[in-house]
Amino acid sequence: MMKQTWRPGYSCVTSIEGSIQTTRMRGVMTHGAVIMTFMLLTEMASPPGAEEMAGLRDGARAARRGALVALIASISLLATAQLLADRATTREQALPLAVLSLGVFAVAVPALAITQYVWGARARMVRRRERELYALTRSGPARPLTRLALAAGWTVTLLLGWTVPRFFREAAWYSFADALAWAVEVLSVVSVAAGVLFLLWWARDVAGTVARALRSGGSPGDPWDPGRGARPREGAALWTGAAVAVVALLGARAHLWEPATGVVYVLLTAALVCGVVTDE
Repeated sequence: MMKQTWRPGYSCVTSIEGSIQTTRMRGVMTHGAVIMTFMLLTEMASPPGAEEMAGLRDGARAARRGALVALIASISLLATAQLLADRATTREQALPLAVLSLGVFAVAVPALAITQYVWGARARMVRRRERELYALTRSGPARPLTRLALAAGWTVTLLLGWTVPRFFREAAWYSFADALAWAVEVLSVVSVAAGVLFLLWWARDVAGTVARALRSGGSPGDPWDPGRGARPREGAALWTGAAVAVVALLGARAHLWEPATGVVYVLLTAALVCGVVTDE
């Protein structure tokens, strides 16, 4: 194919407009020519960095979903296992539920740490690239609230885990329960220290976010930024359903209400299903 060279002051649009006029003069303007001309006139290249930015945002969104699913699953499974263990009438019934509660807690702690670390790393990549391309990050105001909500999830998970030794004691595994109690005491001290450090770091982050917002003067950023895209929001209802089911299970675990065992299983299923199918 020969490469077309344009003379000074002569553009592709000018050529197309001239072709349209010539074709009209000849009286042979076809429907296909109209479509092709419109496509050539309206075709635009992707904004600078748009494809890379879309990939980074998709990766951060997937990591966020994984972290939230892990949090919902951990809390709902722990609450359900302990709720059923409370209702056990014999030691033989209580022991498997106590083991299940311990196993869920042992898996939940590293799962939460790994998934939230991956989410944080990908989110930092997105913010770094947004600053380079568009001079503005889109997640600034909501980031402190998100971190506070995750800290609340950690608190609930740890509080549930600290009650595990009691179920082994009720199942007559006294020596194992005493060993777990000692481990829980160590974990509680570490958790409190980590919580204090988190609050200090969170307050520093909030102060930095406010200072950056005041310093930027509300700059809209780069107009080339295509934004996060128009994504369907059906997942919001599912996330809400999962949160409601988790809160209901925690309320039952705290003896704020006494649902039937069948209702407990329904709430657990709803929390897991709503969390897994969101944004699919």
